[in-house]
Amino acid sequence: MSIEVTRDTFRLAQVFTISRGSRTEAHVITVKISRGGFTGYGECVPYARYDETLDSVEAQIRSLPQDVTRAALQELLPSGAARNAVDCALWDLEAKTAGKRVWELLGLPAPQPEVTAYTLSLAAPEEMRAQAAKNAFRPLLKVKLGTPEDLPRLEAVRAGAPDSTIIVDANEGWTPEVYADLAPHLQRLGVAMVEQPLPAGADDALLGMDRPVPICADESCHDRASLPKLKGKYDIVNIKLDKTGGLTEALDLLEAAKAEGYGIFVGCMVGSSLAMAPAVIVAQGADYVDLDAPLLLGEDREHAMLYDAAGVHAPEAALWG
Repeated sequence: MSIEVTRDTFRLAQVFTISRGSRTEAHVITVKISRGGFTGYGECVPYARYDETLDSVEAQIRSLPQDVTRAALQELLPSGAARNAVDCALWDLEAKTAGKRVWELLGLPAPQPEVTAYTLSLAAPEEMRAQAAKNAFRPLLKVKLGTPEDLPRLEAVRAGAPDSTIIVDANEGWTPEVYADLAPHLQRLGVAMVEQPLPAGADDALLGMDRPVPICADESCHDRASLPKLKGKYDIVNIKLDKTGGLTEALDLLEAAKAEGYGIFVGCMVGSSLAMAPAVIVAQGADYVDLDAPLLLGEDREHAMLYDAAGVHAPEAALWG
């Protein structure tokens, strides 16, 4: 067996801005694992918020033995981007070797289309209203916020897309005071969910606070080990494969979170269709899905994921799984 690591860059269709900064390209790492004439692929997006860089993630992957198994991988690397790319490549390799789809190996039915959120980038209110109006036909919009001056932005989005369901992502950008001030307006404007309003290291402030709109843990929830720290603060968990460290832990987190009564939100980093493909399996039946990254790209991989009015579809075998 051989493991190859490459870096790929995908141009975004437009500048993408969140509370932590802006980007015009998606920089990803692609893993290619070959054995016995078959090849599996995986992708990850190193994320600076989690102290990951292209160099550090590539070094983690190159540290692995060439014959690493999926079971051994869970112990050799921590949850995070590096393990995600390798785990997903191993699932793809296993499926191609067996001549089956990954969901068949898991004993699951074929994935059905899931409605995905479409993300509106953080900008001035008038620009966000224009973004919302342009995408008002979409049933679910995710609005990037995270500043002390977010109410005019949210009002503008609602005006631009009066009929869409809106979810809000503050990316840790609010203080308890800002959140408390905004909470009744979130409810008034029909926001269905607010994602990570406070910094992960300061989210104990949510204990005892009113939650008129369900709160989702993103930066505060990486894998099953995160769950005990979420009690009393969050209603929903955001499962991203780049946080869980692959499909294997994502499925385990999904089961554990459901057992503890959390709602499920399946999200993504800004990557290509290859990164979205395994997440579609996790997204089946989720309360909310945000696997829209390919819609934000100006270019994508061959055999790209299909998005239509029904949502995001299962990947072709030629892409993954």
